[in-house]
Amino acid sequence: MKITYFGHSCFSVLARGRELLFDPYVTQNPLAKDIDVDAIRADYIFASHAHFDHITDLLLIAGKTGAKALGGWELYNWYNANGLKNTHPINPGGKYDFDFGTVKSFAAVHSSSFADGSYGGVPCGYAFKTPEGNFYYSGDTALTLDMQLVSKWGKMDFAVMPIGDGLTMGVEDAIAACQMIGVTKMVGVHYDTFGFIKINHQMAIEDFRDAGIELILMEIGESRDI
Repeated sequence: MKITYFGHSCFSVLARGRELLFDPYVTQNPLAKDIDVDAIRADYIFASHAHFDHITDLLLIAGKTGAKALGGWELYNWYNANGLKNTHPINPGGKYDFDFGTVKSFAAVHSSSFADGSYGGVPCGYAFKTPEGNFYYSGDTALTLDMQLVSKWGKMDFAVMPIGDGLTMGVEDAIAACQMIGVTKMVGVHYDTFGFIKINHQMAIEDFRDAGIELILMEIGESRDI
């Protein structure tokens, strides 16, 4: 599967010819200054929760591309209130079939609010089954035993999870999460963007390697097959 990283927790996965985009936060991220947000393609956009560093560019990209915007009920209402027409609600526990495959929403342990402080609904992660492979994106979350449910639903080929610590899992907990989910490849996100989530890249890679897991830290703008 081809994955492209746009910085922070924003990335896309190409599945069955469809671009699945996650948590678009580009224009306000100084580390992503070389990314042209207008050139980002999307057929589906998934938001894990309502914090600004996950939805800042969602309305812009969805409006330009016509992508179907998905998220929890409160996000779904926010999409519709802001003029998006191609929207779809999905809360933890729910699953739907689309033309790229099947997506199921899983619980995440985090907070969620819009920029004005209003309630953003419950945060979530997503697991995907596609003809090219299966993967799990945890969204912003603490380590939670609910992650065991992901492997019960399906065998994942890789995971995308935060490693910046402080506001989400750090390296140690992300390793434990991989072991729960049953993956040996993980793409790290949600690190370095702000001073309080900067990490030592080499130490993180080595800690994962010692646990028998490949930690993939992508350059912003990089695409690769996983």
